[in-house]
Amino acid sequence: MRNKSGNALLLAVGIAIGLSLGLTHGVLADKPAAGADLPWQDARMLAAVLERVKHDYVNPVDDHQLLQAAIRGMVASLDPYSAYLDGDEYDEVKISSSGRYFGVGIELSIEDEQVVVIAPFDGSPAAQAGIRSGDIIVTIDGIPVNNNTLADTIGRMRGAEGTSVKIGIMREGNQEPMVFTLKRSRVDLHSVKGEMLEPGYAYLRISQFSETTGDDLNATIKDLRKHNGAPLKGLVLDLRDNPGGVLEAAVAVADAFLDSGVIVTAKGRTPDSKFEMDATPGDVLNGAPIVVLVNGGSASAAEIVAGALKDQHRAKVMGRTTFGKGSVQTIIPLSDDRAVKLTTSLYYTPSGVSINHRGIAPDIELERDSKTPVTPATEGAPLQQRDSEVKRALEELKVSPSARPGAVTTAARA
Repeated sequence: MRNKSGNALLLAVGIAIGLSLGLTHGVLADKPAAGADLPWQDARMLAAVLERVKHDYVNPVDDHQLLQAAIRGMVASLDPYSAYLDGDEYDEVKISSSGRYFGVGIELSIEDEQVVVIAPFDGSPAAQAGIRSGDIIVTIDGIPVNNNTLADTIGRMRGAEGTSVKIGIMREGNQEPMVFTLKRSRVDLHSVKGEMLEPGYAYLRISQFSETTGDDLNATIKDLRKHNGAPLKGLVLDLRDNPGGVLEAAVAVADAFLDSGVIVTAKGRTPDSKFEMDATPGDVLNGAPIVVLVNGGSASAAEIVAGALKDQHRAKVMGRTTFGKGSVQTIIPLSDDRAVKLTTSLYYTPSGVSINHRGIAPDIELERDSKTPVTPATEGAPLQQRDSEVKRALEELKVSPSARPGAVTTAARA
């Protein structure tokens, strides 16, 4: 005889599937009924497995943990990019997308089983308090940090705006920990950095795409132009190891350099997943040549930018074939501050090509394949002397003609 726990699990799973079928009845009404009982058979199997795990597994587990794991596994089995997000994971996605959060403003890493400060963000509470690169975080509010994962440390330093946190730090040359009391505030993450390589020629690095990237790019270009004292003659746009991010941010970046034409199209099953995004008039560089640096770590939104500028003949792409993530994920909020990240579209470059699992081949291929393509140089030397690929891109800029009006292509649509 099935025990009460098994009956409860079967009832919970059965109700969930029944509700799902009921909610989708209007969409599925015109489909044949063959196999309609299959979900119930699967529900019975799921309940049976859950019951055996609860009864026979070496350690006790509760129903909630098992069902959460079942949901997570179900979504993860769809593709590498779909995922079920719990509260903490959903918060991280929102921070990455928005480019802002409330905390103390420190970039961290784990080195030799120690939580080490890479750098405090400019203007952040950590920077204002005097925390330095290389400091080792040992305690937060008097409690030792977890040296095996950054998630716990980061989570404890974040919190409501205006609240305080005490951070214990060991610094080279000090025998005792230093304790800093920091007041949490809004921290803005800027994904765009730029510098002049030499008069007339600029370098711009985008590390990821967040909601602020488009505005950050325009502000950085404006600063570079002001520093140059004249319009720019060319730009190296560095998208190497950029994992992607917000689709709209990629469109904004591509649009900044294009006067017209298709940037990206997408196709999916729902009306919202089918769209075309086009450039608007105005080119922040007024046609000055662009070289886009990419490698195998350039993915998703970075590939949208590289693909649009390449297909519209606005830039030369240099480096190595990109990652090949040609799908779009949508964050679908659920109850209890949870969400599902679900692949909803495949996107296509302006020429109508899907780069999914294929990537974008560069116009100019570079043989070297290093995460840090750096050549030995004196400390403080110009970037082009420290980075051989930036040097090669700069050389290409100097022989590239300005973009010609009317050189854009039209999208091939099916």
